[in-house]
Amino acid sequence: MASSTLISDSEAWKSLKAHVEDINRTHLRDLMSDAARCKSLMVEYDGILLDYSRQRATADTIGKLFKLAEAANLKDKINRMFNGEHINSTENRAVLHVSLRASRDATIQSNGKNVVPDVWKVLDKIQDFSEKVRNGSWVGATGKPLKDVVAIGIGGSFLGPLFVHTALQTDPEAIKSAEGRQLRFLANVDPIDVARNITGLNPETTLVVVVSKTFTTAETMLNARTLREWISAALGPSAVAKHMVAVSTNLPLVEKFGIDPNNAFAFWDWVGGRYSVCSAVGVLPLSLQYGFPVVEKFLKGASSIDQHFYSSPFEKNIPVLLGLLSVWNVSFLGHAARAILPYSQALEKFAPHIQQVSMESNGKGVSIDGVPLPFEAGEIDFGEPGTNGQHSFYQLIHQGRVIPCDFIGVVKSQQPVYLKGEVVSNHDELMSNFFAQPDALAYGKTPEQLHKENVPEHLISHKTFSGNRPSLSILLPSLNAYNIGQLLAIYEHRVAVEGFVWGINSFDQWGVELGKSLATQVRKQLNASRTKGESIEGFNHSTTTLMKRYLEASSDVPSDLPTLLPRI
Repeated sequence: MASSTLISDSEAWKSLKAHVEDINRTHLRDLMSDAARCKSLMVEYDGILLDYSRQRATADTIGKLFKLAEAANLKDKINRMFNGEHINSTENRAVLHVSLRASRDATIQSNGKNVVPDVWKVLDKIQDFSEKVRNGSWVGATGKPLKDVVAIGIGGSFLGPLFVHTALQTDPEAIKSAEGRQLRFLANVDPIDVARNITGLNPETTLVVVVSKTFTTAETMLNARTLREWISAALGPSAVAKHMVAVSTNLPLVEKFGIDPNNAFAFWDWVGGRYSVCSAVGVLPLSLQYGFPVVEKFLKGASSIDQHFYSSPFEKNIPVLLGLLSVWNVSFLGHAARAILPYSQALEKFAPHIQQVSMESNGKGVSIDGVPLPFEAGEIDFGEPGTNGQHSFYQLIHQGRVIPCDFIGVVKSQQPVYLKGEVVSNHDELMSNFFAQPDALAYGKTPEQLHKENVPEHLISHKTFSGNRPSLSILLPSLNAYNIGQLLAIYEHRVAVEGFVWGINSFDQWGVELGKSLATQVRKQLNASRTKGESIEGFNHSTTTLMKRYLEASSDVPSDLPTLLPRI
C-alpha cells in the first residue's frame, strides 16, 4: 500500500464489507452444527487451545480476513517490528518489547546494535540485587531485612506488574518463593492510595521502588516524595539510599532525588509504558517478591508466544487470528466493545491491564500518516472474572447489546478444592460455566422452545434470547508463571495486529498529553489562589465555578503546607 492509502480503500476491505450481508443471513446455531467448520476454527500451540468457532465467521470470512492482512502488509509490519525498525514513526522509535524476554543468545537489532546483551545486563543486575535483598545481605538503615516492597508508578508502570503479581499470588511455586514478603503498588496520586499502601508497614523493613522513565511523571514523583518523607521522618534523610531504588533512565534526577544511581535499573525508549512489564518496570518488583527464577519462567512464556507470532503461518497464528477477528467485529460487524472474561480469580487484574494495552494503543482517529480514518478503530475493553461477571453485566451481553466475548479458562486450578458429597469440585463448577456461557450466547433460546416448556405467553418475549452473539474461548493448561507470560504476549501481539491492519500507530499515546498540560495550568492557579489569594482567571465559566467551590470549601488547607502524612 502507498503511504497515504487507507486500508479501507483496498479491494480486500470492500470485499469484507460486501460479505457482511452473507454473514447476516446466517445464525451461529446453524454455523455450529457444521462439525468440519468448527474443527477448522481451532488452533493449538504450546499447550494453549484457541476455539474461535463461535465467531460469526465462515471459512470464506477467514479467507477474506487473510486477504485483508495481505493488503495491509501485515507480515512485513511484523517483521519490521522484530527487526527494530522505527515503526513508531511519530516518536521515531523502534518497538522492541519482544527483546525484553529474548533468550540470552538471541540477536535483535536496534539502530545497528544488538540490544539483547543490554537487556540481560539489566536482568542480571536485577537478579543480583533481588537475591541480596531476599537473602538479607542488603538490609535497611537499621540493619533489619527488607521484607516489604512498595512499587510507585502509574499507567504502564503499574497495571502490568499488578496483573502479574495478582496472578502469581495464588500459584503454589510463587507462594513458596514469596513467603514472609509482601508487594504493594502505589499508583494514584490520591492520598488515600498512599494511606492504604503504607498502612501496617514499618519504614525499617520497607523498600520503595520508584518507576519513572524520565523521573518527572507528576503523580509518580509526588508519591515518591511522599514516601521519601515517610522514610526520612522515621529513619533520617540518610536512610533514603538504603530504602529507595529507581527504575529510570534519568540518572541525574535519580541522584538529585537522593537515590544512589548505582541502584537505578535501566530501560529504553523502545519500550512503551504499557508494554514494559517484562522490563525492569515489572521484573524488579516481581523478582523482589517471588525471586528471579519464577519471573524468568514468566519471561520464557512470553518469549514462546513471541516466536510463535513471528514465525507461524497466519492460519495457525493465535495473536494474528485474534487480531483479525477483532478487526472483523469492530470495523465490519459494528461491535464497539469487547468483554474479557477470565474464569480464574487469579486473573482479576488482567482486563484492567489489557484495557490500557488495547485502548491506549488503538484509540486513534488518524492513520499512521495523519490521515483521518473514515472508520472506527479501537475497541472498548472491560471485564471481570467469571462467575462474578455473570451476576453483574452478562444480562446486557445476553439480551442487550451485542458484545463479543473472550472466555479464558484454565484446566488445572492453582488452588483446587474438593468437598466430599458434592457433585463436582469447585473448579469443575467454575468451568461448567466457562463451557456453558459461550453456547448460551451463540444459540440463545427461541420462542418455540419456550412454548414447548409451557412458559406463560406474557413472559415469552422476556425469556427469549436471540443468540448469534460471538465469542471465542482460550483454554490454558494451568496458570503458572510461564502460562501468565504466554497470555500477556498473546494479547500484546493481538493489539499490534489490529493496529497494523487498521494502519494506525499503536505505539504512541498523544491522547494522554492534553489533560496533563491543562492540569499543569490548574495546579499553578490553585497554588496562586491558596498562597497569594489570586482570583481564578483564564478558565471557562464552568471550570472557574467548580474551582471556586473547591477552594472555598477547602479553605482550611494551609497556604504554607506543613508535612502531614496519612494517619491510618
